Amino acid sequence: MRSDTIAAIATAPGAGGIGIIRVSGPDAGKILRQLFVPASSTFQGFQPWRLHRGSVLDADGVRLDEVLAVFMPGPRSFTGEDVAEWHCHGGPVLLEAVLALVLDAGARLAERGEFTRRAYLNGRMDLTQAEAVAEMIAAPTREGARLAAARLDGLLGRRMDALRERLETLRAHVCLAVDFPEEEVDCLSPLDFQKALAGVDAAAAALLAGFERNRCFTEGVLVALAGPVNAGKSSLMNALLGRERAIVTEHPGTTRDFLEEPAKLAGLPVRLVDTAGLRSASATADPVERHGIRLGKDKIAEADVIFLLFDGALASCADSLPEDIRELASGLNPQRVILVWNKADVAPPPADWARTGTFLWPSLDAKGQPPRLAVSARTGQGLEELCALARSVALAGSGRVDASEEAVPNLRQALALGRVREELTALMQDVADGVPYDLCAVRLESAVAVLAEITGLDTPDDVLNRIFASFCIGK
Repeated sequence: MRSDTIAAIATAPGAGGIGIIRVSGPDAGKILRQLFVPASSTFQGFQPWRLHRGSVLDADGVRLDEVLAVFMPGPRSFTGEDVAEWHCHGGPVLLEAVLALVLDAGARLAERGEFTRRAYLNGRMDLTQAEAVAEMIAAPTREGARLAAARLDGLLGRRMDALRERLETLRAHVCLAVDFPEEEVDCLSPLDFQKALAGVDAAAAALLAGFERNRCFTEGVLVALAGPVNAGKSSLMNALLGRERAIVTEHPGTTRDFLEEPAKLAGLPVRLVDTAGLRSASATADPVERHGIRLGKDKIAEADVIFLLFDGALASCADSLPEDIRELASGLNPQRVILVWNKADVAPPPADWARTGTFLWPSLDAKGQPPRLAVSARTGQGLEELCALARSVALAGSGRVDASEEAVPNLRQALALGRVREELTALMQDVADGVPYDLCAVRLESAVAVLAEITGLDTPDDVLNRIFASFCIGK
């Protein structure tokens, strides 16, 4: 734990109404008193947790800015140390000038995430809560922010602690059985041992299932636009983005590589991918386009949702579906597909449009048909409905049912929980195979150690460094 005093601009870069300079450490109060000139003649010192109006003077004694200042003594501050803040006008030049005065007064510039790291080191929060600070700031959706807020409240950390305590209790029973094998004590039978391990494993599996169900809100989903050349994929992508990102011409093969852009569809964060138009290798002599088609097919295979476009030139879906679309569809899960009839303002869908899913996937029954929609990228017809359909398909694919879950791990925590489950699965097999309890204790101890790593009770420094390096300076 460092004992020096750190300082940084705590508000986002750029101009704003208010900008905050934050200082934490043993000299925070001294620096605040040194640089603050109170506006009131009756000012008798800082009252903790109260804003005081005054000014900051530059090195020549000229007023630099009118500010509100607050002193927050440790250990009841965010970092657990003495904390001071200047609430200035939000001009970048002003903030840099005030920060320079603070650094000249004895503070040093904070590293990324150092304020939150000190809060963690000083016991103000566990590691899951520390990670939630950055996740709340970077949350791409309100749902993602809600899940991060639940972690910041400590709910996930408490769940992890409960699992670790259950395993610690098992460790105590195992140690008792190993150290006093001849004593008449309440030892753990192999059957009870397996039942207890299965209970912990089920709880870990439930947390991991929550991660998978909510991944779309925290990481976004991949939405691929697929179809034959000139189906209007690039036009549709531009329409969904609200700007011209992909080049659109009447010449086939204009898109020769996939284009990927972030967007939101009905509030869901997505990565839109415009893929090269599908046509057989013999239909183009351009090796670049052929390579682009292969890359596009790879992206389509990865996608969570696929817009399979038809170009409005088909007289009948039954007889005129391009072979490339039939081949592509045969390798796709129809539950991830939305059939999109583009250019509906020019040519409405044919009479057999409703049976397109059957033509592509003959084994599907009526209930298993993918949704379909007629749209126009040029006029905007059906685009809102398409966004809502994409959200519905993405959430159905993730298995998400409602918004009742709170203790949802992030990716690092989910990977660690996966390691815990691997140890528990192997341990249950060892118990079933009659492996001596002293050897079983090794796997049990390993699972306990991983749970302690999740909450920060025993986390390697390189893991901590990676976590806090992702924070912004000032948080």
